[in-house]
Amino acid sequence: MFVGREHEMQLLREFQRRRTAGLVVCRGRRRIGKSTLIEEFGKGQRFYEFYGLAPREGISNAHQLKHFGELMGSAFGLPALHFDNWHEALSTLAGLTAEGKVVILLDEISWLASKDQDFAGKLKGTWDTKFKKNDRLILILCGSVTSWIDDNILNDKGFMGRVSLTITLGELSMYHANRFWRGAGQVSSAEKLRTLCVTGGVPRYLEEMRPDQTAEQNIKRMCFSPEGLLFTEFDMIFRDVFASRSASFKRIVEALSGPPLEPGDLCRAMGVKPTGGLSGMLSILVASGMVARDFSWDRSGRKTALSKYRIRDNYLRFHLRYIDRQKEKIEQGLFRDAYLENLVNWDAVVGYQFENLILNNLEAVIRRLDIPPESIISAAPYFQRKTQRHAACQIDLLIHTKNTLYVCEIKFRNRIDAGVMGEVQQKIERLPGRSKYSVRPVLIYEGELAPSVNHSDFFCRLISAAELLSRP
Repeated sequence: MFVGREHEMQLLREFQRRRTAGLVVCRGRRRIGKSTLIEEFGKGQRFYEFYGLAPREGISNAHQLKHFGELMGSAFGLPALHFDNWHEALSTLAGLTAEGKVVILLDEISWLASKDQDFAGKLKGTWDTKFKKNDRLILILCGSVTSWIDDNILNDKGFMGRVSLTITLGELSMYHANRFWRGAGQVSSAEKLRTLCVTGGVPRYLEEMRPDQTAEQNIKRMCFSPEGLLFTEFDMIFRDVFASRSASFKRIVEALSGPPLEPGDLCRAMGVKPTGGLSGMLSILVASGMVARDFSWDRSGRKTALSKYRIRDNYLRFHLRYIDRQKEKIEQGLFRDAYLENLVNWDAVVGYQFENLILNNLEAVIRRLDIPPESIISAAPYFQRKTQRHAACQIDLLIHTKNTLYVCEIKFRNRIDAGVMGEVQQKIERLPGRSKYSVRPVLIYEGELAPSVNHSDFFCRLISAAELLSRP
């Protein structure tokens, strides 16, 4: 099912109008729909797709070349082709696509390159001498291992100035994810959100969802059954994306499975000292979309040194909080009849997952508030440490414009009572320098609002999750 991606599709179509060959990079996490986007773009065109074999013990460069030759033979109606090296393989592909309008996708390119340290150099040479001579050709490099693409393509001097378009594919918005429930009758926003709190806007996970089942049934089938896609997905993500380094990356996200942590606190949780290696792995996790690094901003709009890391990917966090901790019981089938709301801290975990979901749909929130994007100085979770002058403060989302501070509280509860106003007022009072701004409290919520909240003029805007589901 192809949903959304209008912006990315428009970028590709406009790119194709150029009168010169083009090199495109498309990156993003596993299951996010990179290949599907390019395949949809290639429909009705002369389109060729080649993909690498997933890393596993015993896979060699010869295996990758053999597989590539088989795919090429099938694509061009030829017997399987045999290559001794990647220069030969890529040159042959360039020769077979030397004329006419053509789109080529090299998918999971880091897998293709995994056993040849100079794969990128051979690709660059073939692009310069052969591929780009066809001014109607587009070569798209696609992959889940964003660190390989960054190191070997985007940040490599050899490819400097050659990549003309880079697309980093993120999750579907709540609005587009909502379309997976079409034709399923009247399903409440609360039920949809419970599912999205687990899956996020990852298309492949949403395809697995059955609209005729309740959120509880879907989550149990996908997550708490040994046969469920999301039961085994975590290990597959880390194995396929990080290969031999997967254990090191898993240690980091396991330490981040609770509240957001400052870098020093993260090191203490892992029992390690801060090193360049750890910083590099965190950068890779951020680039992959699995982790977010939220910086605190001062009132002048300058980013401060204070920052916290959090798991950005809802599925990863849910797996760490629930699936991984009950793995043996799930394998025994003991969770098939479990009532999810009886699980320890279930409401608190879902509340945090909802907060994460809203932060991943920040653009839609800004549109609901009618804030011109160019006027925004910063928009992120806000936190300040306790000092002699200021109390500690943490705000779910603070949108800072030239003259206004939008203090956004994010709540997922069955009933939201008047206490929420006192919570937000206390946070506002702890903000330093607030007298220079108009301060506008905002409540982004799912649940029943108490009349005292609904009819109060305390919040300048009440944004229900149903709005974010129903409107782009």
